[in-house]
Amino acid sequence: MSAIAARLTLLTRSDCGLCEEMQQALAQLASAHPGFPGWSLQDVDDDAVLARRYGLDIPVLLLDGVKVCQHHLDVPALLRLLQPR
Repeated sequence: MSAIAARLTLLTRSDCGLCEEMQQALAQLASAHPGFPGWSLQDVDDDAVLARRYGLDIPVLLLDGVKVCQHHLDVPALLRLLQPR
């Protein structure tokens, strides 16, 4: 994966089926790719700025604060972004 430690953040909220699906997809991807970076979960309702920015339009996966994908995990895009430059 990346030579520099990438920071992945999954923006979620409670009782969100799509959020749970993306979290499971991330876990499967991580188990299939040694060196895959860990990720943190951030509830958008705990942050007023994120809640205004994304509202109900979640889940959102951020890589170092930049949106990678929304609603469903875009595996090719994420793996491409994690490649060393």
